[in-house]
Amino acid sequence: MYCLCLIFCLSRFCKAALCQTSCKKRYTNKFDLINYLDKFLALLIVECNELILKCRNKDHQKLMMKLALVKSALGKDEQEFPLLRRINSLSSSNTGIGKATALALALRGARVIVACRSKQRGEDAAKDIRRESGNDEVVFMQLDLASMKAIRSFVETFLKTESRLDVLINNAGKESGRTEDGLGMVFGVNHIGPFLLTNLLLDRLKECAPSRVVNVSSIGHSMGTIDFNCINTHKRLALGTSNRDIFKIYCHSKLCNVLFTHELAKRLKGMGVTCYSLHPGSVRSELGRDLNGTFMNILKCISKVLIQTDEMSGAQTTLHCTLQEGIEPLSGRYFSDCKLQDVKAEAKDDEIARKLWDVSERLCGMA
Repeated sequence: MYCLCLIFCLSRFCKAALCQTSCKKRYTNKFDLINYLDKFLALLIVECNELILKCRNKDHQKLMMKLALVKSALGKDEQEFPLLRRINSLSSSNTGIGKATALALALRGARVIVACRSKQRGEDAAKDIRRESGNDEVVFMQLDLASMKAIRSFVETFLKTESRLDVLINNAGKESGRTEDGLGMVFGVNHIGPFLLTNLLLDRLKECAPSRVVNVSSIGHSMGTIDFNCINTHKRLALGTSNRDIFKIYCHSKLCNVLFTHELAKRLKGMGVTCYSLHPGSVRSELGRDLNGTFMNILKCISKVLIQTDEMSGAQTTLHCTLQEGIEPLSGRYFSDCKLQDVKAEAKDDEIARKLWDVSERLCGMA
């Protein structure tokens, strides 16, 4: 079995080598050639291990995640990412894609602040990341995006204890209920919380320029719309408490992420702070863990069959927007699968984006 795996890996290795050769890259000295061969040897070892692990099927998901990390690291030279030697990132998530993103950054030597509401889960996540990455510069700070008072308290503490902020990654997901301030939970946690957090941290981001804001949205934004009458009257994106209604509200909130990014980029132009929104990929995560009912059960069954992306694979577009050099002129744009993607007209409408900003400022008490 292992021999077959090795033969298959060699086949894949040769294809990769031919692909690289077709690029007609010239090596100017023997050290370039050695580095080139070392990288392919490392990739070959990873491919062999991956297939062997598939055959053994032992702790498959966890080990595949580690292999994805190795592949990701091998595919990026340090010269491509000069930010890595000094990057200090704040990620507002402790599970799923957010945790995978934090782990990938920690593996690259970044100082990472993991921020979430649950102290126990946040500390456990930070501990896991330190163990997996061997990077002790991973710390937990408690942050409740459902409370504006808690957000302001968090920012006050952060600014006192952290001298740098190079990247802010907003990645939150919540299902139902009301926030401490009377907002719809999805609206409050997915948009208003990150909106307030980002604005309170803008001065520090400007001080550390070039810096970035990365807003994790979703392809679901394409099914969303903004009902300003409902926001002004009920402080919610829409009414309804069924899982079907919550799913629609979730899509509305993801549209808010895209519009927020669009307007933020305009306001930060020329200040050295760029921002991006993105679809992370269809990932099996804990986002729908509290949802029940026929509609959501059907979606969960479909996702088990169709959604194959693990958390680390799903984090690649977030990492792209966080680290990739040369995308600064694309500030305010939307990415998917590590590529620029166009959005529907409503998602890039200047008037709607500006109106959402004004409403958000008023709800946050910033107007």
